[in-house]
Amino acid sequence: MATETLLSLDGVVAGYGAMMVLHGTSFEVAARRITTIIGPNGAGKSTLFKAVFGLLPLAAGDIRFKGRSIIGLKPRALLDLGIAYMPQGRNLFPELTVRHNLELGGVTVRDRALLRRRMDEVMDRFPILRERAGEQASTFSGGEQKMLEIGRALLLAPELILVDEPSMGLAPKVTAQLFETLIELRQTGVTVLMVEQNARSALAISDDGIVLEQGRLALAGSADEILSDARIGALFLGGGLGSAKKQRL
Repeated sequence: MATETLLSLDGVVAGYGAMMVLHGTSFEVAARRITTIIGPNGAGKSTLFKAVFGLLPLAAGDIRFKGRSIIGLKPRALLDLGIAYMPQGRNLFPELTVRHNLELGGVTVRDRALLRRRMDEVMDRFPILRERAGEQASTFSGGEQKMLEIGRALLLAPELILVDEPSMGLAPKVTAQLFETLIELRQTGVTVLMVEQNARSALAISDDGIVLEQGRLALAGSADEILSDARIGALFLGGGLGSAKKQRL
């Protein structure tokens, strides 16, 4: 069955001041799938997300969402279009309650009744958010805070979520739970584009993979193909993965 392209990059050049990090990057992201971007440090992975989300201007190239160019749009406009972004690290208001953090995440939802319904749906998905809604976000563990971040993003009913290094600082068991949540999101029709340092585990739950090297596309294909590519295993995954078995959770 043919896949629908949700996001496409065409010859994207971007960076910081005179220093370009992305050098003509082009690839497509299929709808309702999990795509993981891997590559060595400095390959331009996080820079790419900032460019997509309007946080970094392009020197050249185009980015299209559902066939529409989104160059020049601000993050608020991209949120309205259906793109959410979860940057690296913790991005909560630690001294505010869980409920207040969620409400701030839904600040662009003008229909308050709709926002309440979505908050109920998020709390149904993550019961701990309802159980501890009145507690400060700072009392949550790292994994619980990441669940709160995902819940906050879901309030906007995004079609695409950009997830940058979600497992950073998390224990392996918590990372596995987080990846299960991303799989569940895909099953509900959300497209996930992820940058992840734990490349082996991320590709194991992904449909597609993209390899960046020095700001350029080195390889794009199914996650299975990338997992079994001896060159990629040797360069980025700590050894060949020809015998790796992909697990569908």
